[in-house]
Amino acid sequence: MKIISNPIELKNYLKTIDKTIGFIPTMGALHEGHLSLIKDAKKNNEFTIVSIFVNPTQFNADEDLDKYPRRDEADKKICKLAGIDILFFPNVNDIYSKDEVSIASPNIRGYVLEGFTRPSHFNGVLTVVNKLLNIVNPSRAYFGKKDAQQLNLISLMVKQLFMNVEIVAVNTVRDLDGLALSSRNIYLSKEERKKALNIPGSLNLASNLVKNGELNSLKIIDKMRESLKDLEIFYIEILDREFNQIKNIKLKNTIILVEVKIGNTRLLDNIWL
Repeated sequence: MKIISNPIELKNYLKTIDKTIGFIPTMGALHEGHLSLIKDAKKNNEFTIVSIFVNPTQFNADEDLDKYPRRDEADKKICKLAGIDILFFPNVNDIYSKDEVSIASPNIRGYVLEGFTRPSHFNGVLTVVNKLLNIVNPSRAYFGKKDAQQLNLISLMVKQLFMNVEIVAVNTVRDLDGLALSSRNIYLSKEERKKALNIPGSLNLASNLVKNGELNSLKIIDKMRESLKDLEIFYIEILDREFNQIKNIKLKNTIILVEVKIGNTRLLDNIWL
């Protein structure tokens, strides 16, 4: 595994690589969810690159960037054991300058759900992903379905900016107890983690309601709210895969999304129907 920090050095190196490239952008603190992206990329490409960059522009002023989990040495070992070809490990000054061109998220889709309570968040996400894709110029880039809104907006950016990369959505990986894997899970105390299990529980409840013939979105949301009544709910939404609200479940074209706060930790999850 080769570790490169400088974007220009990476671009020049990749000019010598005549292979399909699978790219996994991350913010580090790698877990099995990230490994599932790596496995998919290795399976379907000849060359695999992982980036680790904690992107400051996607944190709002009231969010503590310095507390975001960083496990640099452990992450390097994980990437090496996973058999990736290049680990791109830039610092902030490699990616950003003082007078920045930036990407603005769309006026509607970028400011609902997570974007409603974190109004500049997706501007930062799209800006850094745009930079990373331009540096690596991959054949395919891999993102998890757990961050469904992020996935939707990145796919939209790639489409609208006519970018030559395939965005691949990979299924959410869960722990044995059903909780979706997330770098933020380490913030949870034992008691908070028990409470967090209500999140996948509410999604399982929704799935069972649909299996039993309930397709009305409002009725399903009401049942989910009841199951999450002891948690601070940011949103529960039922949308089609283009992120439009729908009155009734449309099988093979629906996402049920949840975001809650437990202690000081925001957790999001979803199911795709």
